[in-house]
Amino acid sequence: MPLSHSRKAQSILLLLLLALLLSGFAATSVIGYYTSRDSIRHNIVNTELPLTSDNIYSEIQKDLVRPILISSMMSRDTFLRDWVLAGEQDPTPITRYLLEVQEHYGAYTSFFISEKTHTYYQAKGVLKQVREDEPRDVWYFRVRDMQDAYEINVDPDMANRDQLTIFINYKVFDYSGNFIGVTGVGLTVDAVVKLIDDYQQRYERSVYFVDSDGRLMLTGAEGGPLGAKAGQLLSSVAGLEALRAKLPQPKSGNFKYQEHGRGHFLNVRFIPELDWYLFVDKHEEGALAGIRHTLYLNLLICALISGLVLLLVYLAMRRYQRFITTLATTDVLTGLPNRRGFNLLAGQALQEAKRNQSPLSALLIDLDLFKQLNDTHGHLAGDEVLRGFAHNLQSNLRQSDIICRWGGEEFILLLKDTGSSTARLLAEKIREQSDASSFPFNGVNLRVSTSIGITELHDEDTLDRLIARADRALYRAKQSGRNRVCEETFEPQA
Repeated sequence: MPLSHSRKAQSILLLLLLALLLSGFAATSVIGYYTSRDSIRHNIVNTELPLTSDNIYSEIQKDLVRPILISSMMSRDTFLRDWVLAGEQDPTPITRYLLEVQEHYGAYTSFFISEKTHTYYQAKGVLKQVREDEPRDVWYFRVRDMQDAYEINVDPDMANRDQLTIFINYKVFDYSGNFIGVTGVGLTVDAVVKLIDDYQQRYERSVYFVDSDGRLMLTGAEGGPLGAKAGQLLSSVAGLEALRAKLPQPKSGNFKYQEHGRGHFLNVRFIPELDWYLFVDKHEEGALAGIRHTLYLNLLICALISGLVLLLVYLAMRRYQRFITTLATTDVLTGLPNRRGFNLLAGQALQEAKRNQSPLSALLIDLDLFKQLNDTHGHLAGDEVLRGFAHNLQSNLRQSDIICRWGGEEFILLLKDTGSSTARLLAEKIREQSDASSFPFNGVNLRVSTSIGITELHDEDTLDRLIARADRALYRAKQSGRNRVCEETFEPQA
């Protein structure tokens, strides 16, 4: 196969192998990624978010629902009702009572407003008289007239320098069920925001509360979804159109939605004590970042492994090709170039000699009566003689000279920068050395003589013509009695 075709075939093979390796590795990595992604999504929707919601609900019961229970207890406290029914003669007992509640339960504020006198009692004493025409007192009359037993609202606390406070306002009834006032406690909004921030940091989720109208009631310090602030309707937040379509009003359950192309998982839970909905929002990017990095790392490793495999295959192919080339151009018995290898080397030598106008001589050598030696001692003996003769022959040559086993018992030499006279001297030396050498085999010293034909390259010569002249010289040497050197000179064609 021509060298260019061989290289092209190798390149195609390597490209196919690269495509197969990359396709296999990539397919395995991508399938693993999508399998892991689906598993993580399923785990988030069905396990993580509901569990987080349960945990936060437990926290809410401790941190937010507890004030509701305190207010409920105050509304049913017999001391409070008895003191009101006794005519509210002295504010000192109720003030002491409110202070005790505030300090014992760790509330930010505690209060009672009498329906009979419209007096606003607080832990610090009498605060004021509430009036229907006072905008800051509207909440009291709203609570008085509502159907529910209590409400949660956010208002400035007049008793504490108008600090924004979450109030739990609870109706108080006498023993006959008559409305006699409103009591309750308050938490600062900042304290509740810190609680939500703590939830978010602890569970690595977005946490916010929404009322039954879809209005954000409580968020962390940085706001709710997309930075929305308390008081905003979810439906008014740009980017939540998909959520608004799925969830026009809050309801418990698991949901998925896209916000500006980013996936979200959402668990919604109704909190009956607050009459609000707890939203636990998990961003898909954070959940999938780990396996996405793993995918990229796997693909990089796949590329490196593919490259390493290709390099090893390329080196193995190159080594094997060299081995095959060596087998094709080397004589197995003697380790010398064979006729094919000689043709490659000799063609270059002829071109160099003609280009540099330097002499080049050819010697064709034949082992005399070699067939008789084989017939007498066997082919193994003949092989031993050929190996020994080739070794001796190499010891007489320069690194630049070309030697080849021409076939059977024949060898050919090309002597660079060597004229016929010098070549004849070398030929005689080879003949004399061969005649004096012996090759041990099975206790017998085998001997063999050589016949050598010499010729020198001329400008008009081709390799075939050069060898043909050397062959004619060898023929004359054998016909003249063997064990001699003959030279064939160049004769220009007519």
